[in-house]
Amino acid sequence: MKDIRIGLALGSGAARGLAHIGIIKALHDMGIRPDIVCGCSAGAVVGGAYAAGYLDTLEEWVRSLTRKAVIGFLDVSLLSGGVIAGERFINFFGEQIGNVHIETLPVPFASVATELVTGREVWFRSGPLVDAVRASISLPGVLAPVQINGKWLVDGGIVNPVPVSVCRAMGADVVIAVNLNSGLVGRHFEENQRKDQRSEGPRVGYLANRIKKGLKGGMDLVLSQVWRGESNRPGLFDVIAGSINIMQDRITRSRMAGDPPDLVLIPHLEHLGLLEFYRAEEAIEEGKNCVRREEFSIGEFLRGIP
Repeated sequence: MKDIRIGLALGSGAARGLAHIGIIKALHDMGIRPDIVCGCSAGAVVGGAYAAGYLDTLEEWVRSLTRKAVIGFLDVSLLSGGVIAGERFINFFGEQIGNVHIETLPVPFASVATELVTGREVWFRSGPLVDAVRASISLPGVLAPVQINGKWLVDGGIVNPVPVSVCRAMGADVVIAVNLNSGLVGRHFEENQRKDQRSEGPRVGYLANRIKKGLKGGMDLVLSQVWRGESNRPGLFDVIAGSINIMQDRITRSRMAGDPPDLVLIPHLEHLGLLEFYRAEEAIEEGKNCVRREEFSIGEFLRGIP
């Protein structure tokens, strides 16, 4: 096993991506430390933090998030190409890790983005880590695209939601993939019927009034993923999230069929909404449980490698 390079492909999934933290921690408990990490969207955030040695810092922060704190990171701007500009989050991320470059990281890392004009897949294997993460998380319709080196870039999940191919291209002999897009189609709308609305209404109204200049009074739709409303009618984020779930599920199936990983981990987090980052503890624990459920299979596979 000493000469076997293990690659970890961390898939896209918005708030579900926090499960990657638990998965990495549980793999470490098994004595498995990835030699190569590739991430897409939320997988780029967690993978980048891990490769830079800041996974514990990221975990501590996300576990502290509340609904109100999540709202605080939503810098609403319809003129940016997305509902959310994304500057508040990426500035915070940059403050935590500093001005590090990918080629200097102790663990080889790459993130995936998509060139908006051509649809081409873009791999970030050098340059500022913050830029690589920011490009990869630009979820269409939600987070504004970013321009890097003269190219407008959006979320890598459009073309390669679980970057197995990137891991192999970087020299991984064995690839462990984390697929967060399984079983998502339709689940978003089923879970949207939850009635846990105690004392949430007034805060929604306060926040809507605070930033309604950016959305002309439409904050009830923007906040539908953070504080869910009583209506059965799909809101703006419901439509976006449902559509993205369908797209990424289909693309993930196609890409993984053409370039299958050696092992696949599938956390059960279909019930988590697009922006429910305040449920970090739940996501992280399911990530750990996902590895524990497959611990025997993972061990048997790795022991079988000559």
